[in-house]
Amino acid sequence: MSAPVSDPIACSGFTRRNFLRVAAASSAFASISGLTEAHLAFAQRPKFAKPESGIHIDANENPLGPSEPARAALAAMIPMGGRYEFPIQLELMEIFAKQEGLDPESIMAYAGSGEPLQYTVLAFTSKDRPLVTADVTFEAPWWAAASNGAQTIKVPLADPKGAATHDPKALLAAASNPGVIYVCNPNNPTGTITSRKDIEAIVAGAPKDTVILIDEAYIHLSDATPCLDMVKDGKNVIVLRTFSKLYGMAGLRLGFAIGRPDLIKKLNYFGQNSLPVTTIAAAKASLIDTTLVPTRKKIIGDIREENLAWLKSNNFEFTPSQSNCYMVDVKRPGKEVIAAMAKKDIYIGRAWEAWPTHVRITVGTKAEMDAFQKAFKEVMSSPVSSTAGLTPEPLHQRMRETPFSYLS
Repeated sequence: MSAPVSDPIACSGFTRRNFLRVAAASSAFASISGLTEAHLAFAQRPKFAKPESGIHIDANENPLGPSEPARAALAAMIPMGGRYEFPIQLELMEIFAKQEGLDPESIMAYAGSGEPLQYTVLAFTSKDRPLVTADVTFEAPWWAAASNGAQTIKVPLADPKGAATHDPKALLAAASNPGVIYVCNPNNPTGTITSRKDIEAIVAGAPKDTVILIDEAYIHLSDATPCLDMVKDGKNVIVLRTFSKLYGMAGLRLGFAIGRPDLIKKLNYFGQNSLPVTTIAAAKASLIDTTLVPTRKKIIGDIREENLAWLKSNNFEFTPSQSNCYMVDVKRPGKEVIAAMAKKDIYIGRAWEAWPTHVRITVGTKAEMDAFQKAFKEVMSSPVSSTAGLTPEPLHQRMRETPFSYLS
């Protein structure tokens, strides 16, 4: 499928060694901002919240931070901070390609997975080619579609009181000519898993020029079957990976888009930049540490399972998560509970319009989750007090007040 406007990359002799030149071709789109989890979490946070205080389990961050080898590599790279060091960015992508048995031309690195998520929606949707997504799911694609003049068609999750998975039949029936079908697996905010069989059904059943955007930001935390082999098989998919979640590098910003080289070139039209050398060093150390994924998966999984067991013992309903977040049905407007918890200096995740009585909880440290349990039980056993002054302002207004850029 063609890019929304004439695509200079398609006939530029694009290669690995000149990929940074595409930044010059992206000036028309440089002002289009994309939203990340950080933006959406901040916009829902009560206005009086102070970043330096309280317990923050509202943004799906990993409180463990970068691993020790990653921190050492990051520190060792600081003296090179005055150099661009383009080759190490290519080296990082080549390491990932070798580990996963992929063609290096099918991988591109970005400052987080939010950028390629946004660019995929911009490249393959239009006023005549809608975005199709589940609801509830990560909302950032909806904003990208709106900025592109594209319709977003939202399909309820299947079995919302149970498995809460993507519904392949409903997603495929939602539009005759979707530009992008977005599948977040594990899903944010529910933490639930859509089976490989169902994802295969979406890929096989979609129109031949529809791109299936598979967001695997949380894949390392789960037992879900990854979909990178679909890229090897030449399917019309783009898979997203990030270092923000299990790897604990949300503040360092690094992610990958993985797809057929012709699809990746469509994303390159919207821009590509050099990445911080410190971030690349930390990511490389993380990738080559063979113990990191299983160790952290167990740490986070054990804390998650302890909290889900506690919720069950106290008769709270929740989604069967395999991620670092889950949804709890509080049986009242979720925003009231968010505000009441904030009064106790504990900041939990947002509520979605489609599930107004649910709130999202991020898995924090053991101590943070113990504090959450105590405060949550107190809030849920008492009438919720007035939320005057605590209700978040509209998202666009909070964006203007925020001290950081809203580029992904």
